[in-house]
Amino acid sequence: MLPALWVSKTGLAAQDMNLTTISNNLANVSTTGFKRDRAEFQDLLYQTRRQAGAQSTQDSELPSGLQLGTGVRIVGTQKNFNAGSLQTTEQPLDMAVNGRGFFQILQPDGTVSYTRDGTFHLNSDGQIVTANGFALEPAIVVPPDAQTFTVGIDGTVSITTAGNPAAQVIGNIQTADFINPAGLQAVGNNLFLETAASGAPQVGTPGLNGFGTTLQNTLENSNVSTVEELVNMITTQRAYEMNSKVISTADQMLSFVTQNL
Repeated sequence: MLPALWVSKTGLAAQDMNLTTISNNLANVSTTGFKRDRAEFQDLLYQTRRQAGAQSTQDSELPSGLQLGTGVRIVGTQKNFNAGSLQTTEQPLDMAVNGRGFFQILQPDGTVSYTRDGTFHLNSDGQIVTANGFALEPAIVVPPDAQTFTVGIDGTVSITTAGNPAAQVIGNIQTADFINPAGLQAVGNNLFLETAASGAPQVGTPGLNGFGTTLQNTLENSNVSTVEELVNMITTQRAYEMNSKVISTADQMLSFVTQNL
């Protein structure tokens, strides 16, 4: 009975962590560019009481063994980078990547982070920045006399000024992609950092060599499916209840032994 208590305890802990992952997905159902997480389970070490294939006699071997599992654990959370739905807005500084790629954001410490959130603004210097004031990389500065602001599908940024109807190119937005986006480290604020697992960033022009195009007046919604998360939550709740039932049953068996022997 005691091993059953410890095995069920690992099940309760794993389902609790799984529910935390689900709740974070649901909390970010309206977060622009958010990518849902999925908890990954693995069984723990086994206690081998009888080895399969061992010799039972000189001329025969055991067809099966006796192994007792010791429980379960969550070994990781997998980011799902499937694209979210695209929403058209009326803001010229709203952008989205339609396909593979991330916007590059310059951190205050000089490092580059990556995001799918294209909610941009202008700071007091006319530079395109995120909601937290972090600059888009490479830097794009919009002159104060700009009348219109246009971003092409290849990332070309152009403006027109009063008295000059001809468009002027003021910069080019470049996006970055990774061999393994799931290996990126999420650091909050809709930002990701490069890791050894993600590989080095491959920077390129939107729309070329497999990079997604840039869409102006558009934002990418979260890819969280509320229906799927609610179903996962019900499954997690039932698994938690079953592990709790095992603990209750083992406790009743121990109680019977202590009271009747």
